[in-house]
Parts: sequence; structure tokens; C-alpha cells
Amino acid sequence: LIIQILTGLFLAMHYTSDTLTAFSSVTHICRDVNYGWLIRYMHANGASLFFTCLFLHVGRGLYYGSYIYFETWNIGVILLFAVMATAFMGYVLPWGQMSFWGATVITNLLSAIPYIGTSLVEWIWGGFSVDKATLTRFFAFHFILPFIIAALAMVHLLFLHETGSNNPS
Repeated sequence: LIIQILTGLFLAMHYTSDTLTAFSSVTHICRDVNYGWLIRYMHANGASLFFTCLFLHVGRGLYYGSYIYFETWNIGVILLFAVMATAFMGYVLPWGQMSFWGATVITNLLSAIPYIGTSLVEWIWGGFSVDKATLTRFFAFHFILPFIIAALAMVHLLFLHETGSNNPS
């Protein structure tokens, strides 16, 4: 998580969250910034490694029955969803075709929620389609959520310290 935050801070120094310049700012990072390509790929592939560790951690928790510690488990589940949301928003930031359509399709899934779905999607988009407002919001949330995740991870560890680990000794 620390490496993700540090590489993300460096990338944020050179990224612009505008629909006209987002893609070219990522290209600029990869081509013109010293070792920018390395930082970008460390950040992107670090997310995959982070998810691998996270899924192994959840699997271990399921195997050893850690879900009996209700509070610790629930904070972990909240952490999982927060990390998934952060990764999704990060996927949208380069603003390529896959990013745009990924944002459109995934956010449109929320429109299936009865009564509030359509309004919720328009609220997330900041308008009637995925556009500049969406990209700006996703960048802001992608920037702030890792710090919230770090704080939640500390709370998760505090609860784990109270209950003890469920690993075999």
C-alpha cells in the first residue's frame, strides 16, 4: 500500500484530469519524465500484486474461519470494496477507449437498482454521460481513497490486535 501511495503521488504530479489531455499526460509520463514509465508500471502492476495478496488474505481468513470475529471481518470487507473502487477509478484515469467504455458499462450497472438507479448513475457521472466531470471525480476519489484505506487498515489491525489471530500456532 505504501508503494502504491508513493508511486501514485509521483504520477499525480504529472497527470491532468481533463478529457482532452488525460491520455497525453499519461503518454508524457511514460515518454518524457525520467523513469516515469517505471513508476507508472510499478503503480499499475503493483495494484495487481496488491489484489493477489488481498485475495490470498481473504482466502486464508475464510479457510481459518476468521469471519467469527465480526468487527474485524467487516472492516476487512469494507477495505476490500474500497480497494476495488480505487482500482476501478484508477483504471479509468488514462482515458483511453477501454477506460471510457469500462467506466460507462460498470457505472451503468448501478442503473439496475430499483427507484434510485438512474439518478445514482447520473450523480456519479456528474451529468448525463461519462465526461470531464466523471474523470475529475474519479481522479479526486482515486487520490483520497488510498489514505482512507490506510487508516482503515490501521483500524483493521487494531481490531486484530484485540481479538488475536486465528492462524494455527
